[in-house]
Amino acid sequence: MSSLDRRKFLMLACGGVIVAAGASAGVFGATRTPTRALEPWERAGAPAYADPRMRALSYAILAPNPHNRQPWTVALEGEDTVRIGFDEARQLPHTDPFDRQLTIGMGCFIELMAMAAADHGYRVDLDLFPDGVAADGLDARPVAMARFAHAPGIAVDPLFAHVLQRRSMKEAHDATRPVPQSAIDVLAAACRNVSGVGGTAAESELGYWRDLTMRAMEIEFDTPRTLKESVDLFRIGKREINANPDGIELPGAGFEIMNRLGLLTRENTLDPQSMAFTQGKASTLAPLATSMGYVWTKTRGNSRPEQIGAGRDWVRMNLAATGLGLGFHPNSQALQEFDEMKAVYGEVHRKLAPEGGTVQMLTRIGYGPQAGPTPRWPLESRIVEGA
Repeated sequence: MSSLDRRKFLMLACGGVIVAAGASAGVFGATRTPTRALEPWERAGAPAYADPRMRALSYAILAPNPHNRQPWTVALEGEDTVRIGFDEARQLPHTDPFDRQLTIGMGCFIELMAMAAADHGYRVDLDLFPDGVAADGLDARPVAMARFAHAPGIAVDPLFAHVLQRRSMKEAHDATRPVPQSAIDVLAAACRNVSGVGGTAAESELGYWRDLTMRAMEIEFDTPRTLKESVDLFRIGKREINANPDGIELPGAGFEIMNRLGLLTRENTLDPQSMAFTQGKASTLAPLATSMGYVWTKTRGNSRPEQIGAGRDWVRMNLAATGLGLGFHPNSQALQEFDEMKAVYGEVHRKLAPEGGTVQMLTRIGYGPQAGPTPRWPLESRIVEGA
C-alpha cells in the first residue's frame, strides 16, 4: 500500500474524511443506521404477538450467539408447543467444528424464551434433544420441544427486566474503574445449571488473562481459514446489514466510505500485508489489553444438554451484568477446538479445570461505553413448517 493509501486509511479510521467533507458527510453519517435490522428489538413483546409462544420467541431471538449466526428455527405445533431446531447452514466449521459454541447460543435462546413466557404467565416444559444427537455436531433433529402451560402464579425472573438493554460490550474498558468482587459474586449467583463458576478482577491476575486472551485472538486472526470464516460474515454498512442482519456487522459511515474507496474489502482484510489486515488486527486486540476482570463457567462433562445449560447461564450472567452497569464481552477464543488452538485450550483447562470437566465460557468484564443493539432477523423469518 502506498504512503497516500496509508494516510487515507488512517484519516478514515479516525473520522477525518467525514469531518473534512462537511455538512453533506454529516447528513450521510446520520442516515447510516440499519434501522430495519434493529426492528426486532423494538417489536419484542409487541401486542401483535397474541400467541404467548410468539411473544416469548420475540424476546428469544435477541439472544447472544456466536458470530451472530442466529442458528435457531422454530415451528409452532398444536396449540401449546414449539419445536426448536438448528439451521445447519449457519454452522461455523472452522472456529466451532463441533457446534459446541452454537449449542451454547441455542441455550441462550431457550433461557430468554422461558423468561419471557414466565413474564406473561406461562411455564415452559422442555424436552431437550428428544430424537437424540449426533456425536460430532448438531443436525436437523430438534434441539428441544417446548410446551407452554398457563401458570398465572409463576414467578417472573428479575433478570428479565434487562433483556432489551443487554449487550455484548466489545469496547475498551475504563482502567480507572476496578471491578469489585461483589459484582463477580452477583454474576455467579445468577447461574443455575453449570457445575462451576469462577472469576477474578485481582490486579495481580489481570496481566495473565489479558495475555492469554490476546494470544488466543491472535491465533484465530492469524489462521487463514478461521479468519476467512469471520471475514465471509462481514456485513459492511447499512445496505448489507439490512439485507443480512446476521454475521459480523461493521456499521457506520466510516466503514462504508472505506469500503467504497477499496481501503476495506473482504479481499484485503485477508491479506496479512495489507493495512486493512494490520489495522483490523490491532483494533481487535486493543480492547482486550484493557480488560478489568474475567468470569468463566465449566461443566462436569461436555454433553449437549450441559452445553445448553451453559448457554442458559451465560445469558443470565450477561443480564445480571447489565443490571450492574457492567460491560460483558465473550472472550472464548481460547476454548475453541480447532487444531491451532490446542495449546492454549489445554492451558486454560489445566488452570481452570485441573480435576477434569469442560470450561464452556470465558468472558471479559469491565466498565465502558454503552453499546448499541446487534442486528437480528425478524422472528417471522425463523419460523419453519411444523412436523
